[in-house]
Amino acid sequence: MIRLLALTLGTAMALASAAQAHGPARLKLEMQQKLDATPDDVWAVIGRFDDMSWHPAIASLELTGDGTADQPEKSTRVLHLKSDAGDPTITEVLSKWQPEKRCYAYRIQAVEVTVLPVTNYASTLCVKDEGGKALVHWKGGFYRGYPNNDPPAELNDDAANQAVGGVYQAGLDALAERFGAAE
Repeated sequence: MIRLLALTLGTAMALASAAQAHGPARLKLEMQQKLDATPDDVWAVIGRFDDMSWHPAIASLELTGDGTADQPEKSTRVLHLKSDAGDPTITEVLSKWQPEKRCYAYRIQAVEVTVLPVTNYASTLCVKDEGGKALVHWKGGFYRGYPNNDPPAELNDDAANQAVGGVYQAGLDALAERFGAAE
C-alpha cells in the first residue's frame, strides 16, 4: 500500500512539473471593420499581395519568389517599415490565395522580435459582403517573441497581442479613413 501511494505521489509530482514546463500558448487575434464601400472596391485596394501601400506602417514592398501580381501563389514579400531606426523589414509568404472569396492567407517567414515580438505568425485577410458593404476581417495566430517561460516584458504575451493589434488597428483605421466607416 505504501509502495502504491509512493508511486502515485511520484507520478503526480512528475506530471505537475511537466505541466509547468510547457512553453507559451498560441495566441489568436481577430479584428474587423465595416466600411462604407462595396466589397469589390475594398478588395481592389487590399487584395493584392504585392501592394500594401494602403497600410500606414509600410514604406515600401518588394515582391520576390516565383509569383506575379496576377498570380501571386508562390510569392514572398518583403515589407520595409516606416521607421527612424534603420530599415526594419518583415518577410511574408503567401500561403493561400482565394480572390474569388476576396481572401488570402500568409505567414511571416522572417522578422526580428524587436520589430514585431512574435514567432510562428500566420494570418488571413478577407473582405466579406455584409449587406452590400465591405466587412474587412483580419485574423492571426502566433506565439510571443520569447519561446521559454518567464519572458521579458517586451517579448511576453501582452507585448505580442499589443503589437499585432496595433498593426491590424492601424490598417483598419486607414481603410475607414479612406472609405468611411459603415454602421
